[in-house]
Amino acid sequence: MKLTELFTADESERAVSPVIGVILMVAITVILAAVIGTFVLGLGDQVQQTSPNAQWNWDQQSTNPKLQLTHEGGDSVTPARLEVTSTSGDVDPTDNCGVAGEWSGGSTITAGSTCDVVQGGSASGTYRLLWTAEGGGSSSTLSTYEVN
Repeated sequence: MKLTELFTADESERAVSPVIGVILMVAITVILAAVIGTFVLGLGDQVQQTSPNAQWNWDQQSTNPKLQLTHEGGDSVTPARLEVTSTSGDVDPTDNCGVAGEWSGGSTITAGSTCDVVQGGSASGTYRLLWTAEGGGSSSTLSTYEVN
């Protein structure tokens, strides 16, 4: 066998490396376009927003207030991101734990902050503490309480 035959080949013996190279270049281009597009359109900010990791305690009392919510620990939360809902409809949306003035902690809810969910009357049904991401992109239930 001649040494020059190793370096030169006819058309039937050519490798497929140019085809694989083109496929890899197209794949890399598509992946880069997707990553750059995500950051340009601002979708990367929404992906990083996760619900706060905090512990909550519901306290049902026999005197006013009938139902109280306490932040026991974990991440601090902005009151404007919170909302308490009820299956019985006894939670007033304008006078709710989603308003900064309703929390004993003020503008930032930290451990020990409390809010009166139901101030008068009787508490009944299922209560949920909902958190909504900035811009309303996602929401999650932080805590649920079933009144006995």
